[in-house]
Amino acid sequence: MHDSPIFLPLRDQHTRLRQGTLSAVELAESAQANFAARGEHDHAYLTWCGETALKSAQAVDAVLATGGDTGPLMGIPVSIKDIFAVPGLPTYAGSARRLPPHWETPGPVVAGLLRQLPSIMGKTHTVEFAFGGLGTNLHWGAPRNPWDIENHRTPGGSSSGAGVSLVSGTAALALGTDTAGSVRIPASMTGVAGLKTTAGRWPTQQIVPLSSTLDTPGLLARSVDDLAFGFAALDNTLFGKGGRLPVSPELADMTFGVPDTFFWNDCSPGIAEAVHEAIRQLEAAGARIVTVDLPNTDEAYQLFQQGGLAASELAAFLNTELPDMIDALDPNVAARIKAADDIAAWEYVRRRNVIEALSASAGEQLSHIDALLTPTVAITPPTLVSLLPDGAYPKANMLALRNTVMANFMGLCALTLPVGKDAAGMPVGLQLLARPWQEARLLAMGQAIEAKLGNSLAILGQPPTPSAA
Repeated sequence: MHDSPIFLPLRDQHTRLRQGTLSAVELAESAQANFAARGEHDHAYLTWCGETALKSAQAVDAVLATGGDTGPLMGIPVSIKDIFAVPGLPTYAGSARRLPPHWETPGPVVAGLLRQLPSIMGKTHTVEFAFGGLGTNLHWGAPRNPWDIENHRTPGGSSSGAGVSLVSGTAALALGTDTAGSVRIPASMTGVAGLKTTAGRWPTQQIVPLSSTLDTPGLLARSVDDLAFGFAALDNTLFGKGGRLPVSPELADMTFGVPDTFFWNDCSPGIAEAVHEAIRQLEAAGARIVTVDLPNTDEAYQLFQQGGLAASELAAFLNTELPDMIDALDPNVAARIKAADDIAAWEYVRRRNVIEALSASAGEQLSHIDALLTPTVAITPPTLVSLLPDGAYPKANMLALRNTVMANFMGLCALTLPVGKDAAGMPVGLQLLARPWQEARLLAMGQAIEAKLGNSLAILGQPPTPSAA
């Protein structure tokens, strides 16, 4: 499967498309073939657009043949989380019913993507209204984590189909969102790279909201270098910068903080060990490693356990825009929406103030280092069966989100990349946390780390194929 051209690095796809040694049709056909081979098994997509993408690719090749160029992502197969409004495609946001037609009019991010004429392969599954970190969905079912073909393990959420679409070779770049970890958790659990942008960097219009305060669009890709390519393409389109990312620094020029506490607690067997080993390799390559603990992590986590802002802000959206959909919510989502009824207005304002204070203190703490290194997710992807007993889902969901939510509550940008496997043979992610608006620098650091440790294929190998089950 990895002989398919869709697995080429994005920079190679971009160059070959313009040299005429690769066509957009070949890339779309590669995605089609991989979808036929394992699409039903992996269940990444709510809406698959293979035939439409093939027709679009034919038009793109005609433009390329005349020397036309609409942007770096031209002809690149892309999947989009079913929470973004996309012209001509239904939006369910993981719910049981199709949202009103205005949720099919694109906002700035999707419009900027579409202007470059990528091949849109489809809309990937999401947790209902993006309110969950494991990737389950009562209405549509959970995508399968490709790294375990015997047990149906969660792929991470809420961008649950995004990472799966990359591993299965049905997309080369995936668009997701991150409110408490919804890009980084599925990226970590499926063994790909993921970027959480700073809140406010990219606009959120026409993205079905979970938290109007904390929602951030983000990207998943098979490597940090692919992330950097995709980020630059979208960022430049949105803001007309036309610039390039900084050259990747040398590891010897970087100082990384590693916390002593919090992020390492209650890790599944093999996770802390894999991350510690990666950090040791970076130190051996010349990186300076210092002990840095983020201030007020316990306070932030307690606020998250109380519902944070998302429960109240999603409840406000549903009650004002989609009140008739509340009764049909997944019980795991409905319970948290109902809990928002008990949050007084003064308590909501207090929580906003706490998050502002957390962001200020975290930014100051990280100003003395290049990035903070932690495990991305503390737990191995649980099986669906293990989540059935009473109380099992909330416990696993909270622990899955614990490490990632710190970036959201503290106003940071963040990156995850694979660094190994845990004792269950599932991917392990290394998380980099950096000050707000430092995405370009963060990606450059990630590229340097990836150059030392290896990309996902070098570290993880290939996932098993369904036919081997």
